[in-house]
Amino acid sequence: MAITVNLRYKGKDDSAMKFVQEMISSGTVDKIRAEEGNLRYEYFQSLDDPETILLIDSWTDQKAIDKHHATPMMGTIAELREKYDLHMTVERFISDDVPETENKFIRQ
Repeated sequence: MAITVNLRYKGKDDSAMKFVQEMISSGTVDKIRAEEGNLRYEYFQSLDDPETILLIDSWTDQKAIDKHHATPMMGTIAELREKYDLHMTVERFISDDVPETENKFIRQ
């Protein structure tokens, strides 16, 4: 069972993109991706609102998320969110796999 968390970061004057760039250049993103249980950690920029960045963050289970939240990286992330004055919304999804009935709609 995977847990996926969608975090939308919203800022002003390119601050959300600057946050992402610093997360990448500092090596924090690579460290998170290397953590046990991390399945996906990707940023996307909204076409409707360039000041909004979406992070799709997927983990194998809650235990992996809890372990991640206990790392010093969370302090780094919190400091960068403050530095760039970002506001967030969060959506959380729990799933197994795509049901067979939906496979006919997916082009691979």
